[in-house]
Amino acid sequence: MRLRAVGLIVTLALAILAAPLAAQAPQRAKVPKVGWLSDGLRGNTTSSLHEAFLHALRDLGYVEGQNLVMERRDAEGNLAQLPALAAQLVGLKVDVIVTLGVPGTRAAMQATTTIPIVMAESGDPVGTGLVASLARPGGNVTGLSTMGADIPGKQLQLLKEAAPQVARVAVLYNPTFAADVLGVREAQAAGPALGPTIVPLEARTSDELDDQLAFMARVHAEALLTFGDSFTMAHQRRLLDFAAKHQVPATYAWRESVDAGGLMSYGPSLRDFYRHAATYVHKIVQGTKPADLPVEQPTKFELVLNLKTAKALGLTIPPTLLVLADEVIQ
Repeated sequence: MRLRAVGLIVTLALAILAAPLAAQAPQRAKVPKVGWLSDGLRGNTTSSLHEAFLHALRDLGYVEGQNLVMERRDAEGNLAQLPALAAQLVGLKVDVIVTLGVPGTRAAMQATTTIPIVMAESGDPVGTGLVASLARPGGNVTGLSTMGADIPGKQLQLLKEAAPQVARVAVLYNPTFAADVLGVREAQAAGPALGPTIVPLEARTSDELDDQLAFMARVHAEALLTFGDSFTMAHQRRLLDFAAKHQVPATYAWRESVDAGGLMSYGPSLRDFYRHAATYVHKIVQGTKPADLPVEQPTKFELVLNLKTAKALGLTIPPTLLVLADEVIQ
């Protein structure tokens, strides 16, 4: 009995001594797991946007394979796959899901109401029902909106400066995108003061796009204005080829289209959106709730011109426009 009592006392003493040591032992920090859900509609551009996102995370101290796990899922243009891919990310218990475009955001929202969702880009998140408001998004969704202050009106103004002879401008848009519908209204509102007549052309599908391009060829469309939605980007090459073949001056939302041979673009930087999305991920990983992070709109816009394309179209870009350009591609 006496030996048993002594053993018990020793055990208790060791436990008491060990308790402070255990409390002082460093706790291993949890490695955040980030889901990346892409619709794949931006094609090769997606990889450069993903790299911009990862680079921004590295600047914030996150290195994939060390203190960050990335789970990537890409629908490769097949939007019907998005719900299953979103469900996979939820099953992997990711800490946050980064979505590219409205379809991916909707799929993620259907898959989870608790895991934070960061929209790397979205047209009109309020109009499409993704968030309650920009200032107070509510729920588990926040991020970035590509909508800016009258971008279509500015695009139209710059296009008119580049091609003063233009009297009719075709505006290609997808009516299923709320931001596109708003963009058409803004272009129509700006038209009378600038001069050109605005001709809205709806295209929801590839076949409808074929019909509208054929119509533009028949009526000899003088110019084209496009928006930066995923549908337009998915068919970027067709639009660029059409503009080149039919000698149509065209303006685009993203500089990526000008890099690929388009005449000009005016709008925010896509890469900036994805770099900024990393900041949202960082704040959420640190404990901030998505409902407390307002959806941000762009404040910086860039004008990019392609002089090689201008020459092929027979246009001489005025010096006043060249001075305004953030970048001129020779």
